[in-house]
Amino acid sequence: MMCERCEQRLANVFVTEIINDHKRSIRLCEQCAREIQLESHGFVPQLNLPVLFASLLGNEFNLPSPDRSLADGDNKCENCGLTEKQFLKNGLLGCGACYEYFHARLEPVLRRVHGTTQHKGKVPGINKDYLKKIRKIEDLKTKLQEAVRGEDFEQATQLRDTIKELERKPEPEGG
Repeated sequence: MMCERCEQRLANVFVTEIINDHKRSIRLCEQCAREIQLESHGFVPQLNLPVLFASLLGNEFNLPSPDRSLADGDNKCENCGLTEKQFLKNGLLGCGACYEYFHARLEPVLRRVHGTTQHKGKVPGINKDYLKKIRKIEDLKTKLQEAVRGEDFEQATQLRDTIKELERKPEPEGG
């Protein structure tokens, strides 16, 4: 698709503006998008997700922590070497191990932003009934742990049996 402004280059920037319930969309090439931003004195909203995430993390990282402090700057992922300071600056993790290493710091931010730390959205290609079954089993296992902690062994036995019964059922077909 061609740029709607210059009609010479391919459009690779899509801008949608909503003002007073009126939606306007325009397809621009990168050069025209830059020019429009300059013309509007830089007031075209720019969303840089890593920077946004870093600013959210900044609040969490600045909270005192009994196990680590940012003051020494030596705390880093043992796998890739990313330091907390670098992570705070760019808002990007260096590797998969960073999720585990920075878990204590990420969890409050993810919980605040998403309301949970577990994916609850759509999963393509998987049967919804199967996902409901998995979530039901997870919920029952949590209740089982609570029953055992509360020494309610009768309820714990019933929950255990229900979990085993659900796990024995064949997985629903389809996707």
